[in-house]
Amino acid sequence: MGDGAGEDMNSNLPCAPYLTGDPQLDTAVGQWLRWDKNPKTKEQIENLLRNGMNKELRDRLCCRMTFGTAGLRSAMGAGFCYINDLTVIQSTQGMYKYLERCFSDLKQRGFVVGYDTRGQVTSSCSSQRLAKLTAAVLLSKGVPVYLFSRYVPTPFVPYAVQELKAVAGVMITASHNRKEDNGYKVYWETGAQITSPHDKEILKCIEESVEPWIDSWNENLVDTSPLKRDPLQDICTRYMEDLKKICFHRELNLQTSLKFVHTSFHGVGHDYVQLAFKVFGFKPPIPVPEQQDPDPDFSTVKCPNPEEGESVLELSLRLAEKENARVVVATDPDADRLAVAELQGDGRWKVFTGNELAALFGWWMFDCWKENKSQNADVKNIYMLATTVSSKILKAIAHKEGFQFEETLPGFKWIGSRIKELMENGKEVLFSFEESIGFLCGTFVLDKDGVSAAAVVAEMAAYLETRNLTLAQQLTKVYERYGYHISKTSYFLCYDPPTIKNIFERLRNFHSPKEYPKYCGAFDILHIRDITTGYDSSQLNQKSVLPMSKNSQMITFTFQNGCVATLRTSGTEPKIKYYAEMCASPDQSDTALLEEELKKLIDALIENFLEPSKNGLIWRSA
Repeated sequence: MGDGAGEDMNSNLPCAPYLTGDPQLDTAVGQWLRWDKNPKTKEQIENLLRNGMNKELRDRLCCRMTFGTAGLRSAMGAGFCYINDLTVIQSTQGMYKYLERCFSDLKQRGFVVGYDTRGQVTSSCSSQRLAKLTAAVLLSKGVPVYLFSRYVPTPFVPYAVQELKAVAGVMITASHNRKEDNGYKVYWETGAQITSPHDKEILKCIEESVEPWIDSWNENLVDTSPLKRDPLQDICTRYMEDLKKICFHRELNLQTSLKFVHTSFHGVGHDYVQLAFKVFGFKPPIPVPEQQDPDPDFSTVKCPNPEEGESVLELSLRLAEKENARVVVATDPDADRLAVAELQGDGRWKVFTGNELAALFGWWMFDCWKENKSQNADVKNIYMLATTVSSKILKAIAHKEGFQFEETLPGFKWIGSRIKELMENGKEVLFSFEESIGFLCGTFVLDKDGVSAAAVVAEMAAYLETRNLTLAQQLTKVYERYGYHISKTSYFLCYDPPTIKNIFERLRNFHSPKEYPKYCGAFDILHIRDITTGYDSSQLNQKSVLPMSKNSQMITFTFQNGCVATLRTSGTEPKIKYYAEMCASPDQSDTALLEEELKKLIDALIENFLEPSKNGLIWRSA
């Protein structure tokens, strides 16, 4: 640790270099106290040091964040493995080093920065401040920066990267995570999130650029530098114009009597969804007043994730009943995901799962393509995509209708990259999704987009209304035509990484070393695919077609009875997720029987493979 590491510190703190008695930790503490200019986070480390909290200091300072399925994501607070001013500066310095290596025209093309409305008073940390620091690092090196002057939906950043021909972009967001978290989501020049090897190379560059440069803390640069531009109006106008490409029944929308309620979950979505509905010809959706404006505490919901269902949609549903609105659309805090609920004839609400909505979107987007296609259009050039843990319903539709369907690894970054490849080869991608309510209609954005999806759902509902059908009734028609796909997705919380690893290692050495299970309770297993190791028993060479992903755990079981089940770790939260689906042929219409079979299989999967009691797993709260 260099001289002066202890300066600025309270006089009753231990003297350098004997801060903790652990040389590695002493070095890390010294670096933090020298480099961090945020008084709140600096004080957090000083307090831990003063109180001898060496374990917590080690947890905070002796490891770094890595890129998961949505970039860098962690709690806000002090430490090298948390999101804060210093780690965002370090990440951006590493990003600059890597971009400088990749793009000779970096200083002509520039970089896009957007942010949501998250913040934490105790760390003096907000998405807006982190965005300004991100911009400052790049501006200090002569890179033009397109910094949005106010909060935007996450999809605006990848959209802006493509439209402005920037080399890359960053969105400061933790999407639907708990209020304590924030994140740093990176998009490449393609407009898709970064995948390997970019993520690993950027991390290497971050490790080589950890000490802040002289001007990296100078957030005033965003007010004074001639290289800073505000793309807000231009990008919003272009986006809303592009939205017209996926609007097929504007005249009908103008006349509909249907009313819609929208909640933005205390996030960024309100203004943008209002504009999107206007583009589609609708009257503005009725906003939930308590959740309309940004609130980093997400004070009216226990968690800001609309995927949690009816329990977090309470205010929206009650307002819809009062306003006589039949459909509720809910965007998550950064407006890249969409939940939908519909009032049923019996007075109850149906909250659609991501897989159910995908069945509707798949039917709708293909139906609209058929109605509007040119004479020489070839259905074989049409594609739909889904992540491998999502429903296989699009595969069934594709099989019957003659278009192409492909799966990707979990995470929309893989979908975005694949769309780009397909488009470069002259293919057209109509729709893509992941089961966790992430949808993309069309291809003018290469990431999931809750704003456009909300408008498309409204148009679908308005169209079906003219045929005396509800969304739920149309879903049944889709299943009757293409086969029932009944799925269940949930998760367990586990805060102990070694336990998670042991659960998956046990499955790889189940009956004996290097032998996977042959059955699960009473259910025989037909095939096993292990993305972590690259194994797939269904392939002649026993190698997975999807790329191996060593840094995450994911095993898929295909059962003799037609069920497919996957166990995987979350890329952003301390969860073990399970996904199970019964894929029936159109002639199997006894849904009660299918549901019963699925329930029994999930119970067996949990009891035999996850062993929650033995492993201390916490069940998802209802």
